[in-house]
Parts: sequence; structure tokens; C-alpha cells
Amino acid sequence: MTILITGASGFLGGAIVDLLCQKQIPVRAIVHRNRPAFPTGVEVGVITSLNASTSWSGVLKNVSAVVHCAARVHVMRDDQATALEACRQINTEGTLNLAHQAATAGVTRFLFISTIGVHGAETENGPFHADSPASPQTPYAQSKWEAEEGLREIARDTGMEIVIIRPPLIYGKDAPGNFTSLLSAVNRYLPLPLGAVHNHRSFAAVENVADLVLCCLEHSAAANQAFLVSDGDDLSTSAFIRKIATVQGKVSMLIPVPVALMAGIARLVGKEETVHKLTCSLYVDIQKNNSLLGWHPIIGVEEGLRKATSR
Repeated sequence: MTILITGASGFLGGAIVDLLCQKQIPVRAIVHRNRPAFPTGVEVGVITSLNASTSWSGVLKNVSAVVHCAARVHVMRDDQATALEACRQINTEGTLNLAHQAATAGVTRFLFISTIGVHGAETENGPFHADSPASPQTPYAQSKWEAEEGLREIARDTGMEIVIIRPPLIYGKDAPGNFTSLLSAVNRYLPLPLGAVHNHRSFAAVENVADLVLCCLEHSAAANQAFLVSDGDDLSTSAFIRKIATVQGKVSMLIPVPVALMAGIARLVGKEETVHKLTCSLYVDIQKNNSLLGWHPIIGVEEGLRKATSR
């Protein structure tokens, strides 16, 4: 039976496709428009929209499990209400529509890539656990949480097994977003005012996330469970940047600016959210993965960074 992967042309989806192909597991890669070069033997399907009315009937035949990576992550230049509606259309309504059709088609397991943001934007009194209360603070996280709740209802009604994975920042080769920005700053020897940041952050190499996905597809105990994922080694933002520099043989240009001073300046220039993300703590406990699945990260931070920065 075939594993269907949505968002297969994306950063994480592509890594999952590659890993399943290495394991000789049949894959049907779903893309939006562009068709990247997938490994030999991968079936490719095109779905041009992801919402409550999308028809998936043409690509769900003979599919045993779905890995749903496709999502709307950022909504630029919109107010909170508009952004939430845009995220809901894709991340909530689109996900639940796919799940309903998957259950009808006989899919036995539906794996949903959610976000650590479901638990909140920062940790204050210890790490998040998979059963920590939900407290989404952004439209993206809210839409993912609503999708999770809907998926649980579908599982109860249909018997299709649901698995939820909530990653923190995922890094790797050609990763989008903040990791690429940090990598660029290190490569250009740009001074960064983060030398006095001593927070705790969890990071996840894309190889570790893909490996957990594979484990959750195969392990019976993963059914109807939620898991967090990380490299198992929490670091401060400044320590993470130093490791990026070290694996490339470069020197990090970190200036020890007090966090309170940075926050004050950020408020004046409208960058408060950006500075808060870099300076607050956000870390997770992944002991459940080991105790329930026997899973642990396959690579550490330094190896993950070497893979991410290799040419």
C-alpha cells in the first residue's frame, strides 16, 4: 500500500519522501503546481487547492496512510481576524476535508504535522510535554489546534487512526524562514546583538522529524497519539548561532546586548515580536517518544548543522 504525502515539494515533505524511498516504501507525492525532481518510482499527483471543497478522490486510491505536511504558514500584511480566516481555510477546513475523504477511502492512519505553537509561544516553568494544555497565540497555531480537535472527532467517528506531531523550529539544508536568516548572517559575519541571550530553545533537524514520521507510520502504539520532536539537546539562541558558525569554520559575531535593552528598542521600531522569538525560551520534553515508541533522535545538533550547511 502507498503512503500519500501532501506538501511533498516543501522542505519537510521532500525530506519525508526521500526517507520513505530509501526504505523502499511506495510514495505518492502531492504537489501544488511545480513538479520537483523526486526519486525514481515516486508517483506524483497535483492538487491545485487545499480547502473545504478540494476533491482528493483521484489520489487516495490504494493509500494506506496520509502524511499531511501542506499548510499555510504565514499571512503577510493582514490583521489578526483576516489572517485567522485565511489559515483556517487551508489548515483547518482543508485538513478536515482531506481527513474525511481519506477515512471514506479506507486510509487507516492519518499523520498530521502540527506545530509546537499549539502549546504557546514560550515556555516559562519548564518544557512543554505532548499533553501540555493548548494555548495557541497566533492565527497559524490556532488553525492547527482547531484541525487537531477536528481530527480527533473524525478518529472517534470513523476509526481512522490519527497521529499528531508538533515540531519546533525545523532546520536543515535549504530550510526556509528564520534558520536561513541566521545562516546568512553568520556567513556574512554580520554582528548580531544576541550574545547575552541565555534562554532555552528546542530545535529539530529535518532528518529527526522525518525519522519520527516514519516511526509513527509503522508503530502500532502511535495510533491516536500526539508527539513533540526535537534533537534532544536544548540550547540558547546564542549557543545555536555559535554552533552554526563552528561547523562552518567561522567566527560568530555576537554582541552581548542586554535583552531588556533589545526589547525596548524593538518596541520603538516595530520589531518586538521578532526579538521576543529570539530571546524567549521554547523547549520541549520528548521522553514520551522513547517510552512509547522506543524512538530517539538519530542525529545530534552538530551533525544536523553540518548536514544543513554542507554544499
